[in-house]
Amino acid sequence: MSARLLVEAAGPGVTIQDEGRFGLSRYGVTPAGPMDFGAYLTATRAAGADSAIEVSLGGAAFRAEGATLCVAVAGGEFDVRLDGRPLPAACLLPLAPESRLVLRAGPLGSWCYVAIGGRLDLAPTLGARATHARSGLGPKPLAAGDALRFTVAAPPPLEPLGLTAPWLASSGAPVRLLLGPQADYFAPEEIERFLNARWRIGARSDRMAYRLEGPAIRHARGHDIVSDGVAMGAIQIPGDGAPLALLADRQPTGGYPKIATVIGADLGRLAQLRPGEDLSFRAVDWDEAVAARRAFFTAIETGATRAPLPAHVTTESLLAENLVGGVVNARD
Repeated sequence: MSARLLVEAAGPGVTIQDEGRFGLSRYGVTPAGPMDFGAYLTATRAAGADSAIEVSLGGAAFRAEGATLCVAVAGGEFDVRLDGRPLPAACLLPLAPESRLVLRAGPLGSWCYVAIGGRLDLAPTLGARATHARSGLGPKPLAAGDALRFTVAAPPPLEPLGLTAPWLASSGAPVRLLLGPQADYFAPEEIERFLNARWRIGARSDRMAYRLEGPAIRHARGHDIVSDGVAMGAIQIPGDGAPLALLADRQPTGGYPKIATVIGADLGRLAQLRPGEDLSFRAVDWDEAVAARRAFFTAIETGATRAPLPAHVTTESLLAENLVGGVVNARD
């Protein structure tokens, strides 16, 4: 059975993402994919989906057409509403043709994922459906009036369910990283300055990189290296000394020294920070990085816990109940 998801509204940066196009960096093709891979997996596995819509701070609104869709939402603490009813930021819900799903920026987080149960009927580009807006690879960013067709596979729940996924919780803990691969381009005191500083996410941040505002980090051996491959989470120090944390839409190679690389388990926490928010870093060794990544993905493999939501109280439902248990005379 097929159905469509209608986009009624979409702010800037609402895109289709799958796990990304890998194995092509040597040809100059960026991977793209989700900014918060853990949140993406939470949504797609809950819904039984092969891709997701990544929603940014500008929000989005959707309707179904042709059938009731199984929809999972996960990511930052967004304001999620189904026909005006507030839902948890992580939830599984039926989206009927007469219903409207609205997502807006909430108190925390920059990215939210909307996954539709089934298969997205959209041809891949270079093996993936991930959008890379700068190069024009993959589907174009979504806009009001767009429609996505799905081959529906997963039956929707009868009622909205909350998803408990502890790995999505925000945390003020330092973001963990491994020093290198070019930490030797910095004197020990500059590495200490980098690790001890309180950084702020700059306004000039996007899916390609987050600019970190704080003290300038000086190079000991110059700021140019022979260009080499960059991983998601690599922190480059260009000539002006202002660190750049490279993310999902990063360039495949770079010629600035990389002082450190954020570990895989903490990439989502970094990506969910908004411009103006603060963070700090903590260096860890390889064993801790591997153990953290293993624990992170083991938790996701276990799956989010589903739970019914409390009854939705409205004025009409209150008026329909007998809320008076008796009358007391204050003079007695």
